[in-house]
Amino acid sequence: MCSAISKTSSLKIRSPEKLAETFRKALQVANKILECKQELPSLLHGIEGGYLEPGASGAMTRGKFEILPTGRNFFAIDPRTLPTKAAWQVGVATANKMLKLYLEKHGKYPETVGEVLWSIDAYKADGEHLAQILYLLGVEPIWEADGSIKGLKVIPLEELKRPRIDCLVRLSGIARDTLPNYAYLIDEAVEKVVVLDEPGEMNFIKKHYLEYISKLISLGYSAEKAGLYARFRVFCTPPGAYGAGVNYAVEASAWRSDEELAKTWVQWSGYAYGKAGYGIEAHEALMLALRDVDVVNRNHISDEHDIFGCCCYFAYHGGFYNAAKEVSGKDVEIITVDTRDLANLDVRDMKLEIERVARAKLLNPLWIEEMKKHGYRGASEFSRKILHLYGWSATTKLVDKWVFDEIAKTYVLDKKIREWFEQVNPWALEEIARRLVEAAERGLWKPDEEFLKRLKEAYAGVEGILEERIVSSSERQGGAITIFTMDEVQGWREKTSKVVKLWEKLKA
Repeated sequence: MCSAISKTSSLKIRSPEKLAETFRKALQVANKILECKQELPSLLHGIEGGYLEPGASGAMTRGKFEILPTGRNFFAIDPRTLPTKAAWQVGVATANKMLKLYLEKHGKYPETVGEVLWSIDAYKADGEHLAQILYLLGVEPIWEADGSIKGLKVIPLEELKRPRIDCLVRLSGIARDTLPNYAYLIDEAVEKVVVLDEPGEMNFIKKHYLEYISKLISLGYSAEKAGLYARFRVFCTPPGAYGAGVNYAVEASAWRSDEELAKTWVQWSGYAYGKAGYGIEAHEALMLALRDVDVVNRNHISDEHDIFGCCCYFAYHGGFYNAAKEVSGKDVEIITVDTRDLANLDVRDMKLEIERVARAKLLNPLWIEEMKKHGYRGASEFSRKILHLYGWSATTKLVDKWVFDEIAKTYVLDKKIREWFEQVNPWALEEIARRLVEAAERGLWKPDEEFLKRLKEAYAGVEGILEERIVSSSERQGGAITIFTMDEVQGWREKTSKVVKLWEKLKA
């Protein structure tokens, strides 16, 4: 024992103050845990109509010790405190990792990073993605003693040791509505860095800002208006609208080319948010910024959800990537920053993420058997996720042949699971088979000829089952694949007319 103490005492402590602060924090947290005895008394007091002290909610694993003690009337977040100091550290680390990997692959820094920013960043991750964006721009929050943010300060280039990276941000509608400070902080950051006395090669925001002013003036904007629009970096749908539109086009088979999907994304996303206004129509500014995007990212913070769980994943993220690629006419990267494990932060190519989730769920026999226990709803979940896999293929072309091959074998060509579908939910089987046939017809998947013949025969079989069960006066086959576009729908054509005209002017 004495020997162990002697060895411990001989260790050199680099920062005694930091060590002491760590122990003080640990004791504080331990005492707060001991105070967690109020859940039932507070519940009863609340039922009686009594007053309950408010308290924060969140995850202690992300540094939110203020949630203790429990038993209070908790609220989701205080937007004024985002990003938190703990989230800032994660944001800095992920930004550096992203830039390092891009630099190693391309030999240069990206000039603009496209960021898909959702409200889950606030409610689950305390602003880690917001922190990443601010750090890429080269600014840092100024925190008050109570944790709220009173402003931003510019990080000097000598400290940053890299160029300031431009960011084009696509907010979700919920983030726009519940987290207005997100748009204001990013707008304030851009406002601060575009006026810095720095060369363009070290300040891509300023470089692009000056280029956009010149281009907007050539389009007929006044110098004042051009200066304002050239600064816009945060975009969303118009007030009261939600989504990215691409999912509707994909799911309705209402597209013929990548360009049509790109125009749909631009049309829905072309409204700017920030200190200058709320939902300013600015499709020109969006398209100018899209021309400079080198990489598109969305942070993934939890496996409670995945990229096949909702159509919004491929619509926002895949749609952004496709729009940037089509507008710029150049190769664009698409990645995901993985912060599920804060001890193992990762940045992955989207192709690898698609295959990771496909293997973990859609092609995992254990997952499939558990989902089958849910009968009709389980079959619907299979169909929904495969539809979204198809959506990722439509927007990114990153779904390999082997993935589609295995999906077809597992869900359509296997006799046992086909019989299960026919019993519990043949409509889900029809949707899966139809999307696979559509993927082949569109060239998204190139199955072997004999393989495709077997798939079409199985598809015809399930159509026959549905015809027997459904009496319909329509002459159209229920599973027929009909493709139409915005040019063929008058209302749609009228709404996109401005974007179509801009496309010809601004496409690189």
